[in-house]
Amino acid sequence: MSRRTAELGTENAFVVLAEVHTLVRSGKDVISFCIGQPDFPTPANIQEAAIRAIREGRHGYTASAGIDELRRAAAAYLGRMRGFDIRPEDVVVAAGAKPFIAYTILSVTDAGAGDEVIYPNPGFPIYESQIAASGAVPVPLPLREARDFAFDPAELEARITPRTKLLILNSPQNPTGGILSRRVLEDIAGILRRHPKVWVYADEIYSRLVYEGEFQSIASLPEMYERTVVADGASKTWAMTGWRIGFAANSALAPHFVRWVTNTESCASHVSQWAALEAIQGPQDEAEAMRASFLRRRDLIVRLLNEIPGVTCGTPGGAFYAWPNVTEACRMIGAEDSEVFRKRLLAEAGVAVLADIHFGTRVPGEGQHIRFSYAAPEQSIEAGIGRMAEFIRKNTRRAA
Repeated sequence: MSRRTAELGTENAFVVLAEVHTLVRSGKDVISFCIGQPDFPTPANIQEAAIRAIREGRHGYTASAGIDELRRAAAAYLGRMRGFDIRPEDVVVAAGAKPFIAYTILSVTDAGAGDEVIYPNPGFPIYESQIAASGAVPVPLPLREARDFAFDPAELEARITPRTKLLILNSPQNPTGGILSRRVLEDIAGILRRHPKVWVYADEIYSRLVYEGEFQSIASLPEMYERTVVADGASKTWAMTGWRIGFAANSALAPHFVRWVTNTESCASHVSQWAALEAIQGPQDEAEAMRASFLRRRDLIVRLLNEIPGVTCGTPGGAFYAWPNVTEACRMIGAEDSEVFRKRLLAEAGVAVLADIHFGTRVPGEGQHIRFSYAAPEQSIEAGIGRMAEFIRKNTRRAA
């Protein structure tokens, strides 16, 4: 086995999910908050569009860039959300937004050359694993609770060197639910204008799940779209995680992305592309209803978590994740860290969450955190947080 394969990282949500499935098969009652996907069905009009595509014989390969109809619709959608025009020829469709992480890194860095990629920590774990697998150098940029998990521009500038090739941004953010405000984005853009050779990968898959104010993209700022890959997709907005449709836009890199798609996946699912076209162009009522439900769930889980002794949780601005600080709770029950807390919570209380170490190296001074995906029914949230409260109460009494 190659060293690259042996050292390849993973997405630990799926590892924990496998643990959950094993426990459930053994008869244990588990409430899971570990997977970040909407718990709603794909809207019926989108399902019907896929059935129609199957019946119309849309079964074969498409162009690697995607069907023209979807590229046009995605260009209009991306541009409308961000306040500027995007050409259809600048948009490429892939099997989800995730492949564009690798395609971007591979397109702007050279393996073994010491090229550096700055990425958020904590962050989506595939950033770090793909940077390393591509032969570039991962440079973590800490997200701090005191800043509501937004970048500190000064810490960003301190990490830029002549070898820096790419900055990865994610807003709304996984795992913290943090948002990059327009002011922070303007500060980042100001820094990047002093470093014109640094590309930006803007992971904006949660762009429709912002709960206060309007979604903001760095690509909308002057001189930034030309050097920014705007990545979005169907998964989170329309409950289409398994349909595997993402799209990315950049005029300079789009032709290279097409070649990467050709070399890896050939094309995204033909049927799924027609479903995604309906998602973008069809009624948005159900997408808005999902967002409203996530907002209610956010408020519920944050309130319940803050009622537990030893737990504090800020209010996330977007996505569907809560990132409570359990430093004191770990001390109260005698857990060494958040991973021990997570394992015990699953084994003893039947509540599945992820630990901060599943999203990068723990940031010094930032304490212990766990991640809840509140893409779950309200009754499950109430029951799961209730179990966690009782777990801490019982174990604190023993430790006393």
